[in-house]
Amino acid sequence: MRRFPSSLLQFTSRERLPSYFAIGMLIGAIWYFSVDFEPSLEVLAICALIAGLSVWLAARFQQMTTLFVAAVMTIAATIGALAGSAATHRLSHVQIERPTGPVLVEGWVTRGEPAKRGVRVVIRVHAVDGLPADATPSQVRLTHIARFETEPGRFVRCWSVLRPPPAPVIAGDYAFDRQAWYAGLGAVGYVQGRCQGGAVGAPTGRMAAIELEVGKARRRLAQHVRQAAGERAGGFAAALASGDRSFLSQADQEALRGAGLAHLLAISGLHVGIVGGLVFVLVWRGLALIEPLALRGAVKKPAAAAALIVCAAYLVISGASVSTQRAFVMAVVLFGAVLIDRAALTQRSLAIAMMIIIVIAPWSVLTPGFQMSFAATLVLITTYEAWTARRQAASSPRRGLSFWFKSLLVTSSVTSLATMPFALYHFERVAGLGIIANTLAMPIISLLSAPLAACALLMSPFGFDAPALRVFGLSLEWVLAIAHMVDGWALTGAVRLPKMPGMSLALFSAALIVICLLKPGRFRPVIAAGLILAGATTWLSSARDRIHWAPSGDVFLEPAFGGVERIGFHEGDGLGPLRFADIAQSTSCAPAQPCALQFAGAMVVLLSNSRSALCDRFDPADISLVLDDNPDCPRTEHSVTIAWSDVQRENGITLEQRNGRFQRKSKPACDSRPWRRCPGP
Repeated sequence: MRRFPSSLLQFTSRERLPSYFAIGMLIGAIWYFSVDFEPSLEVLAICALIAGLSVWLAARFQQMTTLFVAAVMTIAATIGALAGSAATHRLSHVQIERPTGPVLVEGWVTRGEPAKRGVRVVIRVHAVDGLPADATPSQVRLTHIARFETEPGRFVRCWSVLRPPPAPVIAGDYAFDRQAWYAGLGAVGYVQGRCQGGAVGAPTGRMAAIELEVGKARRRLAQHVRQAAGERAGGFAAALASGDRSFLSQADQEALRGAGLAHLLAISGLHVGIVGGLVFVLVWRGLALIEPLALRGAVKKPAAAAALIVCAAYLVISGASVSTQRAFVMAVVLFGAVLIDRAALTQRSLAIAMMIIIVIAPWSVLTPGFQMSFAATLVLITTYEAWTARRQAASSPRRGLSFWFKSLLVTSSVTSLATMPFALYHFERVAGLGIIANTLAMPIISLLSAPLAACALLMSPFGFDAPALRVFGLSLEWVLAIAHMVDGWALTGAVRLPKMPGMSLALFSAALIVICLLKPGRFRPVIAAGLILAGATTWLSSARDRIHWAPSGDVFLEPAFGGVERIGFHEGDGLGPLRFADIAQSTSCAPAQPCALQFAGAMVVLLSNSRSALCDRFDPADISLVLDDNPDCPRTEHSVTIAWSDVQRENGITLEQRNGRFQRKSKPACDSRPWRRCPGP
């Protein structure tokens, strides 16, 4: 029997097969984290065995090409789901079951992150007053509203109110509880007053002690860079150098986000690529000048090894976030390809990096950083492969500054288009002028900021890094000026688009994969256009008028198209939807006062109690939101009455208009997944 030739398949050639295997793993991991039940490890293992047997049969009988493709994708998807299940069991930890406090929390500060109010402090817990050791979470995140003066690595005691990591209160909201599970957070809350320092030494565990020492080093680096770079851009410089954003002002963060430059704040592929690339080029060119070395061996290999060492150091000193880990894996694949004499930046290397990341951190597949970085890298590789082939066919050499500027413009354009669906899905907005901002800012980052940072790094052992850091800060002041300028140009008052459903994002992603992976032909643009049209149609047809009553007590009126209105109806102890956190309260209704509103053709009444006089006053009411536990307002066949106790028990209630009337939207049951616990009594 002859060997099965995978190149017979039009869309599964030897070069593309790793890409399709990686996509299969991605689909399996996304499925695992998206379903409303916990898949069995045994069932997943059996599926993997069946898929492996199918691959062997398809390879044995080469005519069964369709079975081969389906089997390869199935076994890849099963491996992706198994990676998610294994990570869930591997990272299992204690989470508190019910709100607790105020209690005394003792532990070591590992890091601080800026918030709209105060600082979010992550503490490695030593003890929580009143909790036994087996019910004490290992890490908690607290919001410290007062001025925070304690450095990472210090032992602190904080009077805090703790609660379990909150689940989404409305469909499509950010699943903080899932991300908290894989980040090792057992509780979140806030500090009453200030955290006080303590005299307890470092934790006994070796890894915990190393983590605290790295946190101290990061903080010292951030303070040094901030002071040397200047007051205006010192916080931005510290964030780029160490990943510590606590010195960056909220206004600068909003400007960078509004201008489409927020990717500069996440230590990711751009930063690791610039650092590793600069080291690689400097060492490579430096060794090439030494004639005995250049004539006796490939000087690219020691340059790649040096770049890997520096990237590893940058990974540790920047905090080793998920985005930085992802970028480091891609750097290992890229420079590793140089070490074994393979092409470095290809779709195959990108696929290998994706497979490794899915195995190491499968939960990251649902994060915007993972999706946007891989989408941007895939489209860049495809674009420059096509561009290079076209230039070689035309025998057109590269020409200095004009080629560089054209490359920058193409890079900004294609990456903005590739990441646009993901930005709309996760953030419900896109920086329309991001291409302009990136075109203006990236030359400064690439040609000035990055070399100056590398120069400061080389001069730091001799104590002469301050001048380079000062000029580094000046270059970043230009970037901040561009961000504020472009953010000021942004259009305001635009129509708010409806929340994109996951199916639309899947269709847009499939179109991107078709464009990048299928062989050129007349059917490729037709298939891609059909997928884009289907995604847009699904998106627009999913638009519904919705009413959300959140555990925070706020009522949100969300029309199918247009702005969301936030009504401060009640002071609840829970949280509101993160999607609507930046919406100011409306003045349509006075807080805690009876109110009637017309919304989407329905009469909505908000009642502090259900006494018949108030009910009759607003009769007829299609929707009644009442604070009483036992509302007794008159009801019609199609009227809906919601009590505040139901909102508290169900962690928020959503009404959605279907077939001309509002109906309750179902939510996943609690305890369906390890990270989604039912609230305690």
